[in-house]
Amino acid sequence: MNIQQLMKQAQAMQKKMAELQEKAAQVEMEGSAGGGMVVFTINGKGEAKKLKIDPKIVDPSDVETLEDLVIAAYNDAKRKSDEHMQQEMAGLTGGMGLPPGMKLPF
Repeated sequence: MNIQQLMKQAQAMQKKMAELQEKAAQVEMEGSAGGGMVVFTINGKGEAKKLKIDPKIVDPSDVETLEDLVIAAYNDAKRKSDEHMQQEMAGLTGGMGLPPGMKLPF
């Protein structure tokens, strides 16, 4: 591969990365905990969008359990979002011949 081809490929990659980042803000992933009693929705950038809590689980004498469920639901949504973005990145970098385990953006 010559340097000119490499530069063209890098420019195309930058454009695709910008498109992917824009798309990430629009993708929403849900995570849940407590058998769906707590549902957290985030976008592909990890920003919180929605939080649903079933009133049946709200117990003023046990706030710690509710806090734990909110955190677990967020972590579930974040894991799903990360997996989705990794799949999107794999599609983006598929033809670049990057070494296994190399992550973008750097």
